[in-house]
Amino acid sequence: MTTTIQERATVDARRLISSELRATLVAAVRGKSPVLTEEKAERGVGQMLAFVAASARSDKTLSPSPLVDDFWHAFLLHTKAYQDFCEQTFGRFVHHQPGFLDKSEHGGKALRERTVDVITLAGYELDMEFWPELNLADCTQCHAGCSDSPNGPKTV
Repeated sequence: MTTTIQERATVDARRLISSELRATLVAAVRGKSPVLTEEKAERGVGQMLAFVAASARSDKTLSPSPLVDDFWHAFLLHTKAYQDFCEQTFGRFVHHQPGFLDKSEHGGKALRERTVDVITLAGYELDMEFWPELNLADCTQCHAGCSDSPNGPKTV
């Protein structure tokens, strides 16, 4: 007996908004961060939309990466477009509630891991360049040359 495993196709969240609105958001973010290429800004809009869509459908607290949050802020500043998007796509407004999470319950890397898991389970493409803190080690004494390791750089 042969078992076939099919990978589930992912959705590019950029398709959730019009190309005109996408271009507006790309321009807004690039206006504040001119070092961003247009291509990376396009991908960032997609990651923000995937995050907002996953948040709208999740009963758990999720948190964007700082970079994804920059894209969300750009969308929030276009209040009518953001409100219309939320109402049309989710049937309700998705609020941005920054900062006041209990770190012991919703802290750091664990929360971001949950966030990317929920985005993935919702079927959206994930671009790990926009979630860089998930690539950081959770160690303080790995002795692999880190700054606080005995093998790390010496400072006098």
